[in-house]
Amino acid sequence: MTRPDPKQVKVMTEIAGVPQDAEVAARIANSIGPAFDGFAPVAGTLPMDLEPASFLLVQNAKVST
Repeated sequence: MTRPDPKQVKVMTEIAGVPQDAEVAARIANSIGPAFDGFAPVAGTLPMDLEPASFLLVQNAKVST
């Protein structure tokens, strides 16, 4: 697993149904980059995966109370 660049983040957000402009994609790539770097030594051995579009889905979800 490698650190995604802004182009890859933009594609992932579009596929997830929460398209973002290039500026937002760049901010996401910069903010999640350290997590990818930190998990790089154990990539492929964890029962989960890092995927930046999920953050936007959760952030944009409407919560009913």
